[in-house]
Amino acid sequence: MQNYVLNGNKDTSVEDFQIRDNLISTLKERFKTYGYKQVRTSTFEYYDLYSTITGTVSQDDMMKVVDSSGKVLVLRPDVTIPITRMISANRGTLPADLRLFYVLDVFRQNQEPSDRKETTQAGVEFFGKDTPENNAETIVLAIHTMRDLGFTNFKLEIGHAGLFKELIKQTSINEQELEQLQALIQSKNMAEMNPFLDQLSIEEDVKSAIRSIPLLYGNPADIIRQAEAIIQNTEMKNLLKSLVDVYEVLKDYGEEDALVFNLGLINNMNYYSGIIFQGFVEHVGKPLLMGGRYDNLGEQFSSPMPAIGFAFEVDDLLEAHDQEKLWKEKNAPLSILLEYDRDMQRQGFKLAFQLRKNGWQVLTYPSDHTASQQTPADCIVHYRGDELQLEAGGKVTTFNDTDELTGTLSEMGRDDEWHV
Repeated sequence: MQNYVLNGNKDTSVEDFQIRDNLISTLKERFKTYGYKQVRTSTFEYYDLYSTITGTVSQDDMMKVVDSSGKVLVLRPDVTIPITRMISANRGTLPADLRLFYVLDVFRQNQEPSDRKETTQAGVEFFGKDTPENNAETIVLAIHTMRDLGFTNFKLEIGHAGLFKELIKQTSINEQELEQLQALIQSKNMAEMNPFLDQLSIEEDVKSAIRSIPLLYGNPADIIRQAEAIIQNTEMKNLLKSLVDVYEVLKDYGEEDALVFNLGLINNMNYYSGIIFQGFVEHVGKPLLMGGRYDNLGEQFSSPMPAIGFAFEVDDLLEAHDQEKLWKEKNAPLSILLEYDRDMQRQGFKLAFQLRKNGWQVLTYPSDHTASQQTPADCIVHYRGDELQLEAGGKVTTFNDTDELTGTLSEMGRDDEWHV
């Protein structure tokens, strides 16, 4: 697991890992409520798995190793592809609608900052038909999860990979020209895109439509109306309708306020075939999640099957949490320091076991142990002779038995002000 660097200027701390673990737990619990089951794939994959699949990670970005037999392996640069291969190989024994999630590290050469070659992704893959309901449910899961993480000022941008691809079919531009054009659209660099298009041999109405793509961003109803003006054929008309159908379902979920349409959204993973989306938090300059529909990927494993998914970049989520000041752990377990006289050690250990059964964090020390004096905790329990004392909030309370103590601790555990 990678070192997490907060704000780029300090080493990993224990607190960082606790926050990271809680964040991942939040993601996993929300995924489960939508019926997803956790899976994992191998850290090492054969190079051929990625080199023979079109639309995947650039070969230059892969981290390669050679095993003892001389075969070239890569450290997993992507999770969707090996999961799709796994499902393709077992498709006959699996249900028609299959929901899977993962929390796995991926390895690439081109990560930012430059020394971050290992990142953690938490994502879902829904192997099911391309319907407005399935697509909308996946998008709503992304929205629901963003709220679970504490973000309130976020937007999900929705586009459609097929619209741009269908426009490009009306041209004869080569791969290099296409890459340049995609980069210009992604950056919304109109100053360079216009002269770039002028030098290409493309019909004027198609050029005009391509020029419009980066500008089609904003309120879904407005963008749908503007997009109708660039429709070139029946296929594009049908693709736009499929996007409208998803939006209508999202309105029934009551989530239209969290959405914007961005028809200039072009994902680097070219295996996306239909609806695509990404999530942004205000004042954070990069997407925290990206996803879309990839109905054609299974065909490359000789097993056609529609699918949609998305992934969060966990390390980017952590940075966004820090920037948004969302670190407070409202449901953190109560931390208790239990000090006991040495002749009460057996009883002290028994009490600690009882307290841990309630899910509380309990550290035990003999009362004469100096380390206990520097140990942070929400409260201190003193076990001296037959006397039980609770030190918390600047006052000391004496109890007759452990049941009374446990009852008071339970009340504290429900009160956020006790948590450090």
